[in-house]
Amino acid sequence: MRSSTVSSDDRAGTASIDETGIRKLVYGFYDSVRGDPLIGPVFEREIEADQWPVHLAKMCDFWSSVLLRTRRYSGRPMAPHLRMEGLSDAHFERWLTLFQATAHRVFDEEGAAVVMAFAERIAQNFRLSRALHRGEDTTRMKPLRVGV
Repeated sequence: MRSSTVSSDDRAGTASIDETGIRKLVYGFYDSVRGDPLIGPVFEREIEADQWPVHLAKMCDFWSSVLLRTRRYSGRPMAPHLRMEGLSDAHFERWLTLFQATAHRVFDEEGAAVVMAFAERIAQNFRLSRALHRGEDTTRMKPLRVGV
């Protein structure tokens, strides 16, 4: 995984990150996801068709909490990801690639870098947690690659 040059502690340090941008990020990203041949089927399997509006609202709350410290999200995002079958590094890398492309469309360079610093950290945490949950040796895991 490529480490961003922007600290995720700088989350509120860029004016391009606001609620409107977060909504564009979430909706744009999931538009890409739903059409993606690798990760689209995973999301379609896990999210019922009538639950997409609920999921999108929850993700807007999540990213608002992460990026703007609004505390709108109060869930536990790890649990559903631990139960998902068949996720691999390829899925996490594709998620990051689509997220990065969307972040760069929505935010200025500084804002996209801040968003990606968080996204990379979240993807790595989910990936490591899934591996530990399955009893795998995480000491030999290679970094995730963005843009593959």
